[in-house]
Amino acid sequence: LEQSGRVKEGLHIHAPAAGTVMSIGARQGQFVTPGTELYRIVDLDSVWVYADIYEYELPWVKVGDKVQMTLQAVPGRTFEGNVDYIYPYAQDKTRTTRTRVVLDNPEGLLRPEMYVELSIQASEIPDQVVVPAEAVVRSGDFNQIFVLTEQGSFEPRKVELGVESRGEVAVNSGVEADERVVVSAQFLIDSESKLREATAKMMEPESASQEHEHEDHEGMRHD
Repeated sequence: LEQSGRVKEGLHIHAPAAGTVMSIGARQGQFVTPGTELYRIVDLDSVWVYADIYEYELPWVKVGDKVQMTLQAVPGRTFEGNVDYIYPYAQDKTRTTRTRVVLDNPEGLLRPEMYVELSIQASEIPDQVVVPAEAVVRSGDFNQIFVLTEQGSFEPRKVELGVESRGEVAVNSGVEADERVVVSAQFLIDSESKLREATAKMMEPESASQEHEHEDHEGMRHD
């Protein structure tokens, strides 16, 4: 307008970058201002994938971890990327923490708003004592594991557990490396009530023996 001094009916506006039009905010004959979004254009050669991580999974996930992704829209295909960012807050409704994964998309197979399944290859945690998850007897107050002693008996140990994955759980304290544990302990004692009952029965012989010795002592004193 400044150059020609004439009002033109049409004006060409070129997008600063190539991409895919995601939304159109202007129509023919519409009045627009500098704040009006005419078109939204995005470059889909690289996409962001958001994954919600549960609280118990957070200790495993680190920035840079490798990610494998599958989706129903592309059966039989696995996409690979890396964890790019872990958000510093949790979602208020789901109590999960969002992570961002960056994936290359040269073929355009990954489209916005798709649902995917992610498998994050967590970094190795060294120097951890690990036992099968089924070896842990979980009650409302504590967790314990039955350990085979040198005398051939089974000793219950209270344990503090760490991260758990794929049927195995880390033990932070209570069990040492190379100790043998009962793997199917929860099938022997499957509830807290049975645990208390079993403990009480183990204590009965000792209590009865002490009571018997006390009665013998009292009888000898009266005589």
